[in-house]
Amino acid sequence: MNVRAMFIDMDGTLLTASNAISRRNMEAICRLINHGIKVFLATGRHHEVTAPYHKEIGLATPMICLNGAAIHDAGTGRALQIKPVQLNEERFHQVTTENPCNVLIHTANGLYCKETNEEIDYWTKVGQTPPRYIGDLKEAKYQDVLKYSVRTGVPSPKISALFKKEAEVINWNDGFELVAPNVSKWSGIKSLLRAYRIHPNEVVAIGDGPNDIDMLRHVGTGVAMGNASEEVKAAADFVTGHHEEDGLAEFIDRYLYKSYGSHVI
Repeated sequence: MNVRAMFIDMDGTLLTASNAISRRNMEAICRLINHGIKVFLATGRHHEVTAPYHKEIGLATPMICLNGAAIHDAGTGRALQIKPVQLNEERFHQVTTENPCNVLIHTANGLYCKETNEEIDYWTKVGQTPPRYIGDLKEAKYQDVLKYSVRTGVPSPKISALFKKEAEVINWNDGFELVAPNVSKWSGIKSLLRAYRIHPNEVVAIGDGPNDIDMLRHVGTGVAMGNASEEVKAAADFVTGHHEEDGLAEFIDRYLYKSYGSHVI
């Protein structure tokens, strides 16, 4: 493998269930960096709850956030690129009112949500930025929406399908997300590869969720976590261990780090 860059998903990949980076994962990433490999985070999270982990690792590369809808500078946190999504807001609020769910709206200026929960409380603690609004979203004054997240608690493909003409839909087991058409982690990766003059064949991407499928399919080497669904695994070239068992480090140690010694990378 001739690898110049690695793009790493966060939840279910880099992080344990307790939102920590294991020592083994940290050491494996540091070895990549020390061998001149560019390491990037590519996540569905917003910038404020990505940046602390980015800093913990010591990365200087831009962050792909909100499934590719935003790319942020490592040093300043400034958005280098944003891609807002345009929905028929009246119809969106009607649909989400008719179906029991929580709604999270990520904008260029912060988070708006129907109601808070443990996840949002964690985001507030880690990112030190509370939601800008909690309540009836029909009354909220927001603009430049980067991602809608609808949490129904169950798979909801029939509801998400109502928005396929307006947005890119990502279906999860507990609901769905909406971003602008043709926006994905892969679209964000393509922007950065152009800037760094890196060919997709020189890239490894690793993840576990439906929002990772595009990047796993399009890079030179796509890696699915052991905890990923069968659909995600089918899109990958390799399947590594579970995120609770350092599957990220396992792949780096087995397929990348050994290559350093033989000067393949």
